[in-house]
Amino acid sequence: MEVIVIVAVAVILVPLIFVIATYNGLVSTRNHVDESWSGVETELQRRYDLIPNLVNTVKGYATHERELLEQVTKMREQAAANHGSPESQARSENAFQGALGSLMARIEAYPDLKANKNFLDLQDELTNTEDRLQAARRFYNGNVRENNNKVQMFPSNIIAGMFKFATREFFEIDEPKARQAPNVSL
Repeated sequence: MEVIVIVAVAVILVPLIFVIATYNGLVSTRNHVDESWSGVETELQRRYDLIPNLVNTVKGYATHERELLEQVTKMREQAAANHGSPESQARSENAFQGALGSLMARIEAYPDLKANKNFLDLQDELTNTEDRLQAARRFYNGNVRENNNKVQMFPSNIIAGMFKFATREFFEIDEPKARQAPNVSL
């Protein structure tokens, strides 16, 4: 009789423990994805905060580049205001990256600007921010991969389906040129 009770308890406990452990693992990866996305947003905001200073510094030297400076400012505002899905934000980032790249290319025509300490400091800070942003994107995408694997792979996909866990979107930049930090060589 004891053996039957032990087997019955094992038959009930083993699946229950599996469900609990799998559920907790899915919650953990979902939370890692959310946390890593906040890191991406922090670095994006840092970049958005730097750009007005860069634009104002360039304005003093490149007054006839007004249209380009306005475009960079507009793309920055649109990207900063986009709080949609990673795919939606990536589209905004593509446009912003393109405008920022155009600005950096035009700066080459202003040797005095390229030697200005404020501009050099801003360039260094922007380069540092781009590196941090790239690291945050990689961290986020790694957590998304982990989450998606757990949601899609057997047997955890059964528990994920039961509790409505979903796959998440990667943060991907479509344009190969936009995948790189702006060229700020002097």
